[in-house]
Amino acid sequence: MIDQAALDAAARAARRFLTSLPDRPVAPRTTAAALRASLGGPLSDAGMPAAQVIEELAQAAEPGLLASAGPRFFGFVIGGSLPVAVAADWLTAAWDQNAGLYAAGPAASVVEEVAAGWLLDLLGLPPDAGVGFVTGCQMANFTCLAAARHALLRRVGWNVEARGLQGAPRLHVVLSEEAHSTVFMALRLLGLGAETPMRVAADAQGRMRPDALADALARCDGPTVVCAQVGNVNSGACDPMSDVVAAARAHGAWVHVDGAFGLWARTAERRRGLVAGVETADSWATDAHKWLNVPYDNGVAIVREAAALHAAMAVGGEYLIKGAGEVRDELDWVPEFSRRARGFTVYATLRALGRRGVAELIERSCDIARRMADRLAAAPGVAVLNDVVLNQVLVRFTPADGGDADAFTRDVVSRVQADGTCWLSGSTWHGVAVMRISVSNWATSEADADRSVAAILRAAAR
Repeated sequence: MIDQAALDAAARAARRFLTSLPDRPVAPRTTAAALRASLGGPLSDAGMPAAQVIEELAQAAEPGLLASAGPRFFGFVIGGSLPVAVAADWLTAAWDQNAGLYAAGPAASVVEEVAAGWLLDLLGLPPDAGVGFVTGCQMANFTCLAAARHALLRRVGWNVEARGLQGAPRLHVVLSEEAHSTVFMALRLLGLGAETPMRVAADAQGRMRPDALADALARCDGPTVVCAQVGNVNSGACDPMSDVVAAARAHGAWVHVDGAFGLWARTAERRRGLVAGVETADSWATDAHKWLNVPYDNGVAIVREAAALHAAMAVGGEYLIKGAGEVRDELDWVPEFSRRARGFTVYATLRALGRRGVAELIERSCDIARRMADRLAAAPGVAVLNDVVLNQVLVRFTPADGGDADAFTRDVVSRVQADGTCWLSGSTWHGVAVMRISVSNWATSEADADRSVAAILRAAAR
C-alpha cells in the first residue's frame, strides 16, 4: 500500500527548500558533530512511521545542506537543477525503472534514445555516434577511453576485452599538463596508469600548445590516444581543437575531448568559436548536471565510432532478454549493468528549453561571469588572472600592507564562505592561490552577481 503521507511530507520538504534558495545563506549552518548527533544514534528494533522518518530527516539534514542549487553558488562547476528537471527526477524515482534492458523499462530505453539524438544534434556531433548516460564526467571519460582502447588495440590485432592488457602492445597516451584529474583516474581504472601519459606544455591560459603536441606525438611509436580539453577547470580556456586534431590525425591518433562543461559552448553562437574543430574528434565526455542544469548522476559519453563503444561496453547472459539491435539495451553502452533511468531528466530539460533556451543559459552564465570579473578587477588590490572566455573567473587579492597575497587570498575565500551571501572555492593557478568563481546556475541573475561581488569586496576589505 502506498504511504501517501510519506510522499506528501517529502514534497513539502522539497518545496520548502527550493523556495528558500533565493534568500537563504549559501553556506551550511552547522558542524559535522552536530549533524552526527541529530542524524545518528542506534538503529531501532521496531522502526517508525515513514512520514515521521521523512519529516525528521528533512529537519535534521536542513542545517547541513549547502545551497549549491541556489543562484549565488559559484563553487566548482555545479549547475542548479531546473524545476522541470527536478520534477522529471521525482518521476524517475517514483517509476523506479531499471535502465539496463529495454525489456526492464521500454519507456526509459526509448527516452534515452531520443535524448541522445537531441544531444548530438544540439552539440553538432555526428548523428550516428554512440551515446552512453553515466554518473558524471569521471565515468564519461572512462567510457570513452575504453572505446578508444578497444579501437586502437584492435587496429594492431589485439582483442583487449578478451585478452586483457598483459602482453598487449603499448598504448601511448598524450595529454596536456592542464588535464583534469578525472582523466588520470580513468586511465588508472583502464589499466593504462596515471603516471604513464606524456604531458604536453600549455600556454598561459591553460590551452594545450599544438607545437608541443606535435613534438610529443613524434616520440610515440604505436597506437596513441590524445586527450584534449575544452573548458579548463580553472580558467575556462579551451584547447585549440582544429590544431590538436590535425596533429593527431597526422600520427593516426585517437582524439578524446574532456568537455565536462566547455562542450556546451557548441550550443551558443557567441561562444562556439572557442571550440571550433571539436566536432572532428573521436570521442567526447560531458556533464548534463553541470551546464544543462539537471540533477546529479548524469554524465554523457559520446563516441564517433558507435561500434567501438558497443564492443567495449556490451555484455551478455543467457537470462538477459535483449532486443537484438531492434531496440536500445542501455547496458550495452555504459559500464553499469543496472542503473537509474537518467534519460528522463535530460529529455524533459531539452524539451522544455529548446535550442534557444540552452543557448541562452550558456550565454547568460558567461555574461554574468564577465560582469563579476569587471567589477572585481575595478577594485584596488584585486586582480583577475584569466581571460574570462566562458564561465570561470580567477581572482587574486593583495593586502594593502603588501603582505602575503597567497595567505590573504585564501583568507578572503574563507571569509566569503563563512559570510553565506555566496559560496565559491579556492584553487591554485600557476603556483599561486586564487579565488575561483564558476557561474553555472540557471537562476543566477545580474542582481545575484552584484550582491555577491559586494560580499567578496567586503570580505577583502576587512
